[in-house]
Amino acid sequence: MSWSLIAFLAFNFMAALSGAVFSPGQWYEQLAKPWWRPPNWAFPVVWTVLYIINAIAGWMIWEAVGFSNGGGLALAVYAIALLLNAAWSALFFGMKRMDLALWESLALWLSVAIQIVLFYQIVPVAGLMLLPYLAWLTIAAWLNRTMIKLNPTEARA
Repeated sequence: MSWSLIAFLAFNFMAALSGAVFSPGQWYEQLAKPWWRPPNWAFPVVWTVLYIINAIAGWMIWEAVGFSNGGGLALAVYAIALLLNAAWSALFFGMKRMDLALWESLALWLSVAIQIVLFYQIVPVAGLMLLPYLAWLTIAAWLNRTMIKLNPTEARA
């Protein structure tokens, strides 16, 4: 395994730590949730797979072009998306601000959509690999929105 792949895995692992530091906890468990919400066990499983895919896609861009030929912009958007991803758990679970987390999830969705386009232009398979990530972010944003509607007094706890 190359050092650059290990670095991309490490960056994604660091972003994932936010979910461990700011875990759902009792506050989240008492909230009303929609019937279609995935079970609790699904979240760490899905996120682990998505972080690994994201790391591999980023690594593919790095290996193909590094910071040249559009790689700099693509990797900058990649880094922004990782930071936004880490911030969501802090907003939703840490600060208990479902309202801010929803706006942040929209920024995350947009950054990943842009990341997909930029990656696709460099290494098409790297862009396509991120489509499940965008799909999961769509579900997560809709869940966030639904949780606000079901728990209006807790949206700005």
